[in-house]
Amino acid sequence: MAKQAFTTARVETFACDAGKSQSIFWDSKAPGLGLRVTAAGARAFIFESRLFGRTIRTTVGDVRTWELGRARTEAARLKTLVDSGIDPREHRAEQQAAHEARRVDAERRDATLAEAWAVYIGARKPFWSQRHYDDHLKNADLGGVPRQRGKGLTEPGPLASLMTLKLSDLTGERIAPWMTEEASKRPTMAALSFRQLRAFLRWAADNKKYAGLTSSDAYKARDVKDAVPRVRAKEGDVLQREQLPAWFNAVRRIPNRVHSVYLQSLLLTGARRKEMAGLRWQDVDLVWRSLTLDDKVEGTGGRVIPLTPYLASLFGELKDLAETAPSGRRQAVLVARGESWAPTAWVFPSLTSADGKIAEPRAAHVKALTAAELPHVSLHGLRRSFGTLAEWVEVPVGVVAQIQGHKPSAIAEKHYRRRPLDLLRKWHDRIEDWIVEQAGITPANGKTTSA
Repeated sequence: MAKQAFTTARVETFACDAGKSQSIFWDSKAPGLGLRVTAAGARAFIFESRLFGRTIRTTVGDVRTWELGRARTEAARLKTLVDSGIDPREHRAEQQAAHEARRVDAERRDATLAEAWAVYIGARKPFWSQRHYDDHLKNADLGGVPRQRGKGLTEPGPLASLMTLKLSDLTGERIAPWMTEEASKRPTMAALSFRQLRAFLRWAADNKKYAGLTSSDAYKARDVKDAVPRVRAKEGDVLQREQLPAWFNAVRRIPNRVHSVYLQSLLLTGARRKEMAGLRWQDVDLVWRSLTLDDKVEGTGGRVIPLTPYLASLFGELKDLAETAPSGRRQAVLVARGESWAPTAWVFPSLTSADGKIAEPRAAHVKALTAAELPHVSLHGLRRSFGTLAEWVEVPVGVVAQIQGHKPSAIAEKHYRRRPLDLLRKWHDRIEDWIVEQAGITPANGKTTSA
């Protein structure tokens, strides 16, 4: 087709030839510049030339956004590239790639701790226990939502004030005052949050997306290390041998049977309170006497410990209660809600908690301690009491640590000790027998009695 000088008015008159999907018209003033008109009415400037003996064609742009003068200027630029041996299409692709790289880098440099934290815990979740994952969510939570139990709003986690910062702003100068402030209010949670933040920063330094954005002085700086609280065990937060009769007598009299058995379970297993609270019946083997706890150290698969005789009798009672249908009044309430009764999956259920399992047994424990005229002992103190009382029976330290779910503290324990359940049961039964004996709970019919 013969070339013709393009004008704005002439460009508007060009139409696709009948029977064709598109027609191309060429400008006589700008080498390589053409106008492509499709049968559907689309109109766009194009550029065509030859490079190394091959025809190349690329789109300049829609005529509605490209004025004729600009299109001719762009065609001249593309012709210069071709004359220099550069394919305009490859050149454009390189420009787009460079632009995308700059955009990604800008986004990377603008990444906040909140954004990277979400990526981090998502990547590490398969290697953590559910409790460990939940701790990361809790400590970074911004708070301000209604509490599941009680009135008011939830408090922000220790890491919440750092979440809006860019990763590049996480320096020792910023971390030290944050740690000082948090340690003054909640030292234990502050120390845990610092360890979580330190692990995150190490991960980010090795992550391709965030490498180079964080500084090791955010956790290595002397000011930061000095601000991290040294968490020590509470003095006296433990039951003594002579206090066992009074404690068991008061706890076994708690009206709520679930709370009563739960507190005794903490003392007789040394388990963490959330491990025991999250116990399901599928994790309990009443025949072969074992419990599978959601261990924050062991992670997936949990930690299997023995189910001792006295505790097994208590669990048997709870099992009977769990499988007993509620009263007609209770069933009527369920029907009114559009629900139906089914045996609970939780060993320690609760009718008032959001997730259906025991949530806050501390009040019952405090009342029992008051009734027994005993000094305050926390729920974690019951775990500490198990480890302390086990020394009276001269149980090997490694056995107690394995039952409680502590990390091995020596090379031999870490690499050369794998105690089977029956060996743990031998020692665990001995610990329970001694505690029950000291508590004055006498056997009946050859079995340890329950309340």
